[in-house]
Formats: sequence, C-alpha cells, structure tokens
Amino acid sequence: MHQSPPLIGRLLNIIVFTGFLGFFIKLFRPSEANVLFDGASLVLYLIGVGVYITNIVKGLRSVSAGIWDDPDFTGEVKDPRVEGEIILGKEDSLKVLAASNTILALVLVGVLVLQAGQWYAERKDREDIVKLEEEKSNKGSASHKKKQ
Repeated sequence: MHQSPPLIGRLLNIIVFTGFLGFFIKLFRPSEANVLFDGASLVLYLIGVGVYITNIVKGLRSVSAGIWDDPDFTGEVKDPRVEGEIILGKEDSLKVLAASNTILALVLVGVLVLQAGQWYAERKDREDIVKLEEEKSNKGSASHKKKQ
C-alpha cells in the first residue's frame, strides 16, 4: 500500500476510520448486548489494525526496499534513531508477513462473527418479546370472555 497511488492509501484510511466511527457510535448509548458484542468487536478491530501497522506495513516496506539484495546487509539497522533494531532475513520476514495476514484474517472474521451474533441475539429478543405480548393478550382476552 505504501507504493500505491495516494488515493488507495486515503481510501484505506477512510474505510478503517469509518469502522472505528461505527463502533464508537454503537457504543455511545449501549445496551448490555452492545457493550459485550461491540466492545469485543472493537478490541478485535484494534488488534487487527495493530497487526496491520506493526507487521504487515513494515514487512511490505522491507520487501519493496530490497534490503536483502544489498551485499552489505548484516541484519542490523545502521540508523541511529532506531538503535538496537534487528531486521529479519528474507525468509523469516516473509513468514512473519504470511502469519500476520492469517492473524488479520482471523481477527476480522471474529469481528464479523460477533456482529452476526449480536444481530441474532437482538432478533431472538424481539421474537421473544412479541411472543410474550401475544400470550399476554390471549390470556387477557380469554379471562375477559370468562367474566362475561
């Protein structure tokens, strides 16, 4: 993404921040279900963003920079601002990148499962409330008939 046109990066930022905005709007005046489902979804979403920023972007920058093709590559960073940082070899870095993509996919599927679970729980609650109201109205009309 860092070598793509600026529009692509901006679009990704808009999508990520729209997700955060949606979670914060749903958590503004939460019910019990919203706190549990949306809170857990927000935590998973934060984990996903963290994995993307720390592992995936860094790995893609290393791959596109071609640091492993340099004959003087030793695995240590020579920049004094990032003292003590070690760069993994090409194979290990690609393994970390693949694992991070898998983790990111699982985390985002977890967010979808939690949101679907919340939808199902709310739908089931509405159905139960309607059923109880129907039973209540049927009992009320039955007792009203007995009195006549």
